[in-house]
Amino acid sequence: MPAKSSALLRRGLAVAAALPLLTLAACGYGSDSEDEDTSKVAAKGEKLSADTVRIGYFPNLTHATALVGDQEGLLQKELGGTKASYSQFNAGPSEIEALNSGSIDIGWIGPSPAINGYTTTDGKGLRIIGGSASGGVKLVVNPKKITSLKDVKGKKIATPQLGNTQDVAFLNWIAEQGWKVDAQSGKGDVSVVRTDNKITPDAYKSGSVDGAWVPEPTASKLVAEGAKVLLDEADLWPDKKFVITNIIVSQKFLKAHPDVVEAVLRGSVKTNKWINANPDEAKAAANTKLKELSGKELPAEVIDPAWKSIQFTDDPLASTLDAEAEHAVKAGLLEKPRLDGIYDLTTLNKVLKAEGAQAVDDAGLGVK
Repeated sequence: MPAKSSALLRRGLAVAAALPLLTLAACGYGSDSEDEDTSKVAAKGEKLSADTVRIGYFPNLTHATALVGDQEGLLQKELGGTKASYSQFNAGPSEIEALNSGSIDIGWIGPSPAINGYTTTDGKGLRIIGGSASGGVKLVVNPKKITSLKDVKGKKIATPQLGNTQDVAFLNWIAEQGWKVDAQSGKGDVSVVRTDNKITPDAYKSGSVDGAWVPEPTASKLVAEGAKVLLDEADLWPDKKFVITNIIVSQKFLKAHPDVVEAVLRGSVKTNKWINANPDEAKAAANTKLKELSGKELPAEVIDPAWKSIQFTDDPLASTLDAEAEHAVKAGLLEKPRLDGIYDLTTLNKVLKAEGAQAVDDAGLGVK
């Protein structure tokens, strides 16, 4: 990769690859991983080719497949005698670093850090092997200041961080309105205020921002403070679907332990099936895990609307990841990346076939 491209990648994505975290946030960033094995279900049965598989995820609702799969032991069940060891991360970059260093083998992660993790290793670090979640991002505003989309012009709108997935989406939406904003400074026809989601609710209450383009459940937290949903990002995408969380694996682990990877994917597919068939039980399981990890569960007025806005899917929605990368290029935050080979959906499609489900597509970005 050219030096200029690498620099832009670091500036536009590596610094701000993941979505901000708090226990009231969807895909998040922070500085450290919670280096603690939270698995409670014992490994039983025949061991696969590895003694242990180390799995990373964020303690966020958009990672509910992993939250529920961990809490309910659904991933461990498919692994048999191979132990699932879990670590939580507050940051996409820290999870990618853990994957590259061999500290974890498989992870749930957002699209921007997945793109960055792939391109900055010249396509040798990871593969996206499955989908997990779609949606759960909204533009919420102060109804006393903004009553229509055109009223956003001239206002101060928070996004989680420069170059993160929501920031790129908002910049792209601004451009489509014909408005001008400098991507780096956030200044222009709209003031884009990069604000950690931990701070955004207080910034909204104080009047420092007039609204926010944020993931769930931060959006629902703001609504609980009196904000109104002005736009659901899902409405901007074909079929109202766009990737928010995927499953990645290190290429080294995939090559060495394909049976373990298949077991994790089978567990993920069965977890998503259980989530979709039992939404209330799954929501409660996710909240129980969040409380265990953070010491605090999400209140009903936040988790209920947030949960409804997230779709849990095995499809990685590859075409939307490609589009999100294009949006970052258009915003000037990223030179066009080479994403050929970022997906390997062979094992997922094998699992889906065995489950009687339809195969999913890699949008031409799969391993050749």
